[in-house]
Amino acid sequence: MQFKHPEILYALFLLLIPIIVHLFQLRKFQKVAFTNVAFLKEAILQTRKSSQIKKWLILLTRMLLLAALVFAFAQPFTSKSNNFNIEKETVIYLDNSFSMQAKGNQGELLKRAIQDIISNVPENENISIFTNDDVFKNTTIKAIKNDLLKLEYSSNQLTTEAALLKSKTFFNQKSNTLKNIVLISDFQEDKQVFKTTKDTLINLNIVKLNPINKNNISIDSLYISETNPTALKLKVILKNSGIAIENLPVSLYNNDNLIAKTSVAINQDAETTFSLPVNETINGKITIEDSNLQFDNSLYFNINKAIKINVLSINGQDDDFLKRIYTNTEFNYNSTPINKLNYNLIDTQNLIILNELNSIPVALSSALNQLIKQDGTLILIPSKTIKNASYNQFLMNYNCSFKNLITSNKRITTINYSHPLYNNGVFEKQVKNFQYPKVNSFYNVACSGFSSVLSFEDGKTFLGQRLNTYMFSSALNKDNSNFKNSPLIVPTLYNIAKQSFKIPQLYYTIGKENTFDVETKMQQDAVLSLVNNDLNMIPKQQYFNNKVVINTSEEPSGAGIYSITNKNSIVKNVSYNYNRNESKLAYRDLSALKHVTVSDSVTKIFDTIKSDTKVNALWKWFVIFALALLIIEMLILKFFK
Repeated sequence: MQFKHPEILYALFLLLIPIIVHLFQLRKFQKVAFTNVAFLKEAILQTRKSSQIKKWLILLTRMLLLAALVFAFAQPFTSKSNNFNIEKETVIYLDNSFSMQAKGNQGELLKRAIQDIISNVPENENISIFTNDDVFKNTTIKAIKNDLLKLEYSSNQLTTEAALLKSKTFFNQKSNTLKNIVLISDFQEDKQVFKTTKDTLINLNIVKLNPINKNNISIDSLYISETNPTALKLKVILKNSGIAIENLPVSLYNNDNLIAKTSVAINQDAETTFSLPVNETINGKITIEDSNLQFDNSLYFNINKAIKINVLSINGQDDDFLKRIYTNTEFNYNSTPINKLNYNLIDTQNLIILNELNSIPVALSSALNQLIKQDGTLILIPSKTIKNASYNQFLMNYNCSFKNLITSNKRITTINYSHPLYNNGVFEKQVKNFQYPKVNSFYNVACSGFSSVLSFEDGKTFLGQRLNTYMFSSALNKDNSNFKNSPLIVPTLYNIAKQSFKIPQLYYTIGKENTFDVETKMQQDAVLSLVNNDLNMIPKQQYFNNKVVINTSEEPSGAGIYSITNKNSIVKNVSYNYNRNESKLAYRDLSALKHVTVSDSVTKIFDTIKSDTKVNALWKWFVIFALALLIIEMLILKFFK
């Protein structure tokens, strides 16, 4: 027990007063004459004995009464002696991700948590609070109350492990402080494993907020499933994490105009298809009606005017196989023999193919190097009779060289399935045994920094890649190889061309690294902007001769259709949507966690934290004790005869 005013305890010396009063009899006795002395003696003995007991009882009660009053004015209290005089630090992680839109017993989980924090944390107590986007370090509830009330939902979501690690960075380096971490979230399931370890310096508290309704329907994705000369089929995938729905309306908008509507029955998954005209610009939006989470009820997409990729083949051999791959519907394909090459065409190309040239002239070598610096793509197919010095002079910048020609049959047996040319659904599964294409001769190539795309059975490279350059080690003409007849040639050459100019996709996901190309001519120092209503931002971009490469990651942060503008001119549109990871309302089981306090209430957690440094005032009990002693004294004086 401790005292707020210990100096008042000196008043306990006043206890001497009742002792002095009771021990010294200052009253004079009066003599009374009695006839029967024997009787008087007996009466006197009896009176002295009972009077002495009464005096000692009164003395005891008065001393206790006075002591209780002294203790009451000294204001005694109790506390946890280890924590009371220690500085306290509290760090709060408040999850404001989209899943916190779900409703609990008292409204939306996030809004209720904010109210509970404001109610339970003293206004002037120093704390740190951070969310998925914002940080309020070493502040008070009074200072940030309005910011908390205006807090918006975020498309970002910290993992539990990341939130815990970030929490620890807010503490100072003092060792004699009481550190508390409070993680407030619904703790959705994710791929990360969350484990807690014992930390004697930090108290970890978890508030797991539980929604009362775990039903949610989301628009998961969409893609073009089929294209014909007049129309394309747009397939929409929907997901359901709750009870089955027999009739869910699905609407398709172009800008603000409703152009199609249908309904689907959905248990766990469902899909529906819309038909759209070919060669028509669509600023689309798919919407559903779902009263639970709102962020995944819309999906934006764009179908822009088709852009053809420029492909130039410089031929030393027949290029019929290239013409069949690079058709006029998707590519601007041009071919020319080396002796008729117009060098002015090179700067405007996205892909250049050296089709079995015997040598690479110096002028062409210089132009190709400049094209590659401007993010162009090159495919090199050697002839069977190359001039090594000419090729190796060009390949010197790539630390690569052609050695001797090996006239031996080799089968092409190894496919690098993880390569970007093949990891986008080209193969349904990895094929271990198929009709392998073969070559009759190939060059022994020495290269550093080249990754194998296709390899021979002995592991040597048939097709290698370094940055934007793809190089075959063998001629592809029908006399030397049957690769032209292999099913591999179409996806290989087609995807190389497709990746030479990254046409914007139907939509992009916010928070991921997104890169696409925009075909436009720009003046010096000009920049492209992303515009959506009042939002105008300049993304990371790089300008080349005939295109601008745009890269986005954290921004834009809001879903919608954005216009890519060059000054006041709209070049094209691109769509961004929120990640659908939070659409499935499945949650972690935290019951097995150790060294942590878990609760479903913000109030309970803060009551626990307060109890660690709680002061129990005892002065009221001493006042009550004094009143009780006063009553006892009065009863003794009245009834003790």
